[in-house]
Amino acid sequence: MAMTKHDHEHDHEHDHGGGTIDHPRVYEAFTSFAFFGRRRELFTRLATHARVRPGHRVLDVGCGTGYLTRVLSPVVGPEGQVTGVDPAPNMIDYAWGRAPGNCSYLVGEGQSLDLPDASFDVVMSTLAVHHMPPAARGAAIREMFRVLRPGGRLVIAEFRRPTNPLGVAVARVLAAPAMRHDMYDLLAEEIPAAGFAIEERGDLPSLLTYVRAVRPA
Repeated sequence: MAMTKHDHEHDHEHDHGGGTIDHPRVYEAFTSFAFFGRRRELFTRLATHARVRPGHRVLDVGCGTGYLTRVLSPVVGPEGQVTGVDPAPNMIDYAWGRAPGNCSYLVGEGQSLDLPDASFDVVMSTLAVHHMPPAARGAAIREMFRVLRPGGRLVIAEFRRPTNPLGVAVARVLAAPAMRHDMYDLLAEEIPAAGFAIEERGDLPSLLTYVRAVRPA
């Protein structure tokens, strides 16, 4: 199931990206600033909410530079596997260059995952859904459902709309498109429509919100 670095280098010549974030070092600098130095803490908390365990197979949809996959790597341990998917070849190149031994990466879109049915225990997607065309979000959620095993969990995290004046000002500078709509409002219909049962929703610091759902057994 998992790609090797050799496979990636062989297939990469045929990959073409469009409408993607293509500057990984700029993205890393931006996210470090946007999370005020708390990115690892926040992503670790998301892994806890997703109930990731040793030996799990985890998929990160819209993995970007692979930061979350590297956070998850020691959680799943040597018997587990973390796979990252992103439509931007430059991001995947960056992720491969820093990949722990139990992580692999694939160029692809969330709405068309080239992965087997029921092959993951957990699917996560962090700050990626707002990059998808609105018409593709439902298809992406259905794909996440397809690749999850029965009883597996989905966690989607996004920015949430600020309510105080300072937060509004920061949002205008940093991530206005991502905060234009409430993420839960956007996904409250798509997630159940794909077959999931929503278990929990909650907010985290740095203007993040998340939804956890389960694929019924």
